[in-house]
Amino acid sequence: MSELANTQHVHISSRHRLLELNLKEVWRYRDLIVLFTKRNFVVSYKQTILGPAWIFLTPLFSSIVQAFVFGGIAGIKTDGVPQLLFYLCGNAVWNFFSTCLTGNAGTFTENAYVFGKVYFPRLTTPISNVLTNVVRFGIQMILVMLFLVYFLAAGAVSPNWIAWLMIPVELLHLGLLGMGCGIIVSSLTTKYRDLTVLVGFGVSLWMYLTPVVYPMSTLNVDWMRTILMLNPVTMPVEVMRYAVLGVGTIHLGYYALSWAVTLLVALLGVMIFNKVERTFMDTV
Repeated sequence: MSELANTQHVHISSRHRLLELNLKEVWRYRDLIVLFTKRNFVVSYKQTILGPAWIFLTPLFSSIVQAFVFGGIAGIKTDGVPQLLFYLCGNAVWNFFSTCLTGNAGTFTENAYVFGKVYFPRLTTPISNVLTNVVRFGIQMILVMLFLVYFLAAGAVSPNWIAWLMIPVELLHLGLLGMGCGIIVSSLTTKYRDLTVLVGFGVSLWMYLTPVVYPMSTLNVDWMRTILMLNPVTMPVEVMRYAVLGVGTIHLGYYALSWAVTLLVALLGVMIFNKVERTFMDTV
């Protein structure tokens, strides 16, 4: 009887509720988040000729082409801001959001070999993807700052220095939105692989529905402005542009709506993520 009384029974089951974030557990694995962040950064530029220099060259080349096409050929104005600086700033912000989305869109499929071997909080992987893009954004902003200093000395731009305090807030804003959208896509692609084909197309289309290569002031039709304002990425882009370049169209109502959509998408993403992580190894 004594042996039976001392017998321990272990019951293994999923403890995750749909809205359970387990932030304390995620915090205990912060060293793993740092490790994943370093891995993501190193792997991105491993076996490349120019390495991390592409972080500068990609937005620079894109901005030059955009300045030629949209500014030169199409004649789109940039609210008095030098065209190259206008496009550099817009590309830095958009690249941060888009890479947060696309990077997390493959969370389950790309990390299945790790998820199937060892346990750790799965949210560490999308969080590390966002942090990796924060590092990339910081490096791209060095390029923006170099041009900003040049045009500032020429008197061609007037930044709102106090509004620079909003930059970390907007990084959190766009990071949550991109991560939420990305993990929703990742959860769906565990069963429907062909959805990955639509991600690149969808992100490209989303960019043109966001004032990245044109300012809001160029839109004279009310319904077009309303559609763009309903885009949750529009207000963060405008706030960042207002801080760095001193131009931008900011409406507090649409800004609050953008935050509401962001939090809703992030919560929905976590719910779907927690549900799919229990069984994704059977379908991935």
